[in-house]
Amino acid sequence: MAESSTQDDPHFERAIAEARERQSCGLRGREALARAAMAVVFLAMAAGVAVTLPAGRHPDWWWYPALIVGYAVVSSVHLEVGSGVALPTALVFVPMLFILPARDVPLAVAAGVLLETVPDVARGRLALGRAAVVPASGFFVLGPVLVFAAAGEPGPVGRGALVLLVAVAAQLAFDVASACALEWAALGVSPRELVKPLAWAFRMDVLLTPLAYGMALAARLEPAALLLPIPLLALLALFARERRERFDSLLELSTAYRGTAFLLGDVVEANDAYTGDHSRQVVDLTVAVCDEVGLPPRERRIAELTALLHDVGKIRIPAAIINKPGPLDPAERALIETHTVEGEALLRQVGGLLAEVGHVVRSCHERWDGGGYPDGLRGTAIPRAARIVSACDAYNAMTTDRPYRAAMSVPEALDELARNRGTQFDAAVVDALTAVVGRTASASVVPRAA
Repeated sequence: MAESSTQDDPHFERAIAEARERQSCGLRGREALARAAMAVVFLAMAAGVAVTLPAGRHPDWWWYPALIVGYAVVSSVHLEVGSGVALPTALVFVPMLFILPARDVPLAVAAGVLLETVPDVARGRLALGRAAVVPASGFFVLGPVLVFAAAGEPGPVGRGALVLLVAVAAQLAFDVASACALEWAALGVSPRELVKPLAWAFRMDVLLTPLAYGMALAARLEPAALLLPIPLLALLALFARERRERFDSLLELSTAYRGTAFLLGDVVEANDAYTGDHSRQVVDLTVAVCDEVGLPPRERRIAELTALLHDVGKIRIPAAIINKPGPLDPAERALIETHTVEGEALLRQVGGLLAEVGHVVRSCHERWDGGGYPDGLRGTAIPRAARIVSACDAYNAMTTDRPYRAAMSVPEALDELARNRGTQFDAAVVDALTAVVGRTASASVVPRAA
């Protein structure tokens, strides 16, 4: 996964943070019921397969503990992918299919995943209740097992490669169906949100399956050949640890950015209560409009922070000018119009994401027709987040009392936006804002923030 595709993506960050938090918490309510039910169903089906299918192979007894322990080891290498993980289990699962009787594979996998949870439970990183229902994720095993059983449990030589190819396709089908059903039943997660983690998991299976098949071939002559991927497994474990550390840093940095943004918002509110309250109301409108127009997650985050901080530069403007009850004279107007540039300068000093937010803050008083300030940008040259904040800022300002005039009604404010549609404001943004306001009983919109 390219890190650039996930960095500053609030949905991805939230998925990682929530998945980590869940691991150390006990199961409750809907999630507990769904995972327990799926675990019981899988174990019942695994037991049914063990009882009903004939055994075409009779390996030495020691293969069972060896493969179960091996499966537990490879299952401990967790590559975090949003709300899920990708595991290199193909390294042991494929040899299992060629060594053990097909009927015994599901229970061996269940034993392996339960064994893998023991260290995490002992260290307090995994709740005991969650460890008990880990087999709920084992449904993917059933597809390949049924394929191998139907094919007469071939060895790796000859048609075994073709049977394995069909088994991998069956694994994908069972994995997608069971994972989507389980996560929807347990957490209400839509199948669309699982596309990325499932694609990662299956990509790893596909890439490791040829190596695992070669191990199964070599194991016919020398069982110790199954130890050959240990260096690769160690490398994957190192990569998984570094990936987790990068995500730790990403989550810490995201928290720091948001904390700094809200701290600056509090400074604005302390300096001028109206401006602070106004900024927070603009945030709500902005996030709702971002959702209406379908902004990507990172751009949505920038728009949210821009809405919060679009007036931060006003802390450098004398309060007497900001709160003046009458019209501003030309000198006062020129001074107050510097607040976007001052805001950019303040945020540039913070750096990182907030420096980028500062660039957008600078453009929040540009006009679609080029008549705004400070740079006279026109049309799509104005950052889209700034166009959204500009319209939401104007709407909120019109519908709240100011020192020099009373608030307009909602219909009057919408009419004013419509009159300036395509001149002062982006027409698409005005349409989206009108739709958002139209779906609420008042101008108070409280959508979920990123």
